[in-house]
Amino acid sequence: MLFAATIAFASGCTKDNRYADCTTPIMPIHYSGDSTLVHITDYLPFIDQNSKVEISADSHYTATEPKDGTFVLFGDNTLANITFTTCKGRVDVPVLPRLETEQALALTEITEKGEITIEEKGLETGNEKILVYIGNRLLPEDDVEGLDVESWTVILPKDGKGREYMRVYAQFGDVLANDLLIPLQDGKPVTDASQLTRHDDQAQVLYSVLIDRFHNGNTANDSKLNSPEVLDIVDYQGGDIAGITAKIENGFFDSLGVTTIWISPITQNPWDAWGYYPFSQNADGTYNNKYDPSRPYTRFSGYHGYWPLYATAIDRRFGTDDELRTMLTAAHKHNKNVILDYVANHMHINSPTLQAHPDWHTDSILPDGRRNFELWDEARLTTWFDTHIPTLDLEREDVYMPMTDSALYWLQNFDFDGYRHDACKHIPECYWRELTHKAVTRFPDRHIWMIGETYGSPELINTYVKTGMLNAQFDFNVYFTAINALTGRCPMSEIDRVIRESLAAYGSHHTMGNISGNHDQTRIASIMGGAVADGEDAKMAGWTRTVGLGDTDNAYRRALMMQVLNLTIPGVPCIYQGDEYAEAGGNDPDNRHMMRFDSLSEREKAFKQNVETLIRLRRSSMALMYGDYMLNETNADVLDFSRVYAGEEVRVVLSRSGKCAIMKRPFAGFNVHTGDYQTIFETK
Repeated sequence: MLFAATIAFASGCTKDNRYADCTTPIMPIHYSGDSTLVHITDYLPFIDQNSKVEISADSHYTATEPKDGTFVLFGDNTLANITFTTCKGRVDVPVLPRLETEQALALTEITEKGEITIEEKGLETGNEKILVYIGNRLLPEDDVEGLDVESWTVILPKDGKGREYMRVYAQFGDVLANDLLIPLQDGKPVTDASQLTRHDDQAQVLYSVLIDRFHNGNTANDSKLNSPEVLDIVDYQGGDIAGITAKIENGFFDSLGVTTIWISPITQNPWDAWGYYPFSQNADGTYNNKYDPSRPYTRFSGYHGYWPLYATAIDRRFGTDDELRTMLTAAHKHNKNVILDYVANHMHINSPTLQAHPDWHTDSILPDGRRNFELWDEARLTTWFDTHIPTLDLEREDVYMPMTDSALYWLQNFDFDGYRHDACKHIPECYWRELTHKAVTRFPDRHIWMIGETYGSPELINTYVKTGMLNAQFDFNVYFTAINALTGRCPMSEIDRVIRESLAAYGSHHTMGNISGNHDQTRIASIMGGAVADGEDAKMAGWTRTVGLGDTDNAYRRALMMQVLNLTIPGVPCIYQGDEYAEAGGNDPDNRHMMRFDSLSEREKAFKQNVETLIRLRRSSMALMYGDYMLNETNADVLDFSRVYAGEEVRVVLSRSGKCAIMKRPFAGFNVHTGDYQTIFETK
């Protein structure tokens, strides 16, 4: 079925803020049951919680009078719109019902006249409801002229200016269709990827840099602990901010093709050793420690950056304020974003902040007398990660207000483009609301993108993914499912199921991070090659033996398939340093070896070239960045899907055998495979 609509644009957006002026789409409200509690600043972060807000809903919903910055929404679980009227203007926000979601709509054509054609697959027509937004304005029903009961033509306004976004939401009976997202430039749909910039979030490709293990650009700041209790693998190796600058300027990131550099925490960490890892003793009296069999244990330096002594000071081993500014300037000249990994959950026990405020952390003993350590889910908002890094009591206003100011110090004083936030689910929602409110109101003209880290269900992860909290989180559920499927532990069809689960939870054009690995996970190539066995303690493996690739062919083929998947599904792909050449290793610290730039084997070079090719394909294809996800076929061994945007179809076929292909052709309708695809990437 084809749908099109004649649409006139209702202008008049205020220019007080990038949300109110329609340049940044406000995320939908998800109606969760008989009623839903709505925090107004989750959708309007640019207003004060106590501001006067008028709320009007269409006939399907009723909103209670706002109180303490919240209201309750009652309705009949139907696709609808809510209008907020504030001192800064009017904005419209879609309400999405809790219904089964089907990937059944695709933007199939944009004509020279500015008409947009939307194609629907297999949904019941005759009782559909369609909402169309440009920016944060719902187009009035009076401005939509139906040509007949089953077809509309969408004619875009001619007075658009700058970057805006058109969104389409549709309900067909008891089914919610996938949403559509079309970037507009000066009122015209973007069809050429070269029109996109580093500020178009869906066009990002992230690269994760662990600073100490990346590149040593300034040996004058090298400072190991050189403690007899600390093995060298967990001491400082010399990587620094100047090293990142050097690699920006020599074209490393340009050649790879990434758009956003995520750097590990830069705040000052302790000058002494902390933590403890014991090794088991062998029959001959030595210890199961591959680095030094005479050593029964090791302690650790803070080379990773996650034990902050100060929230607003750069670790001198990483560089200076001037070196950081130089790096950011170089990145922006090369059209790269830089986001800062920020640790809000805890501070080091010797932090001057905690010394001055010893009551600012949570209790390390639970009411029942148990130690409150590593209770990740049972006591997720209070548990300590370790004895030397107390969790801040961020549910208290007198704690989260100054600590959100500390976080924003880095935006106030440096030209960062956003944050990667550590341990999000262990931090209460009030912190995220306050942080985002301050960021939006203090820096109204800055494009700030924030991605978080939460391990858990889509429901838990999505708690934090709102306009007034975080833009996105890493999608660990897709990551773990892909590993299991590619190694034969579950059918390939499970990947599709989890992808669609994420699309339903976060939106069909979300910016959730699709990772190849990170500093807390076993290296992907070693997993895929079986060098680390299923269920094995990968951290211990890395301490006790050399973890290679195992079955080399499987390691390279399946690790590359993970990159193909991440770079072709909706979301933002993220490559952990070294994964672009299939670095081997167990878990922490074996996954944190010093980055290699020049000493690559022929197979590593070939792998890296493939990754570069995949990134170029993604960044040159509107279908791969903004296209609608459509399943063609899946079974135990194969996942076959397409991304469709404005008449372009990119089809991706992944086989557990290690073979995959990416093909392209003009869109010819759903499930119409005529064999006229052009293969643009293939593994043998």
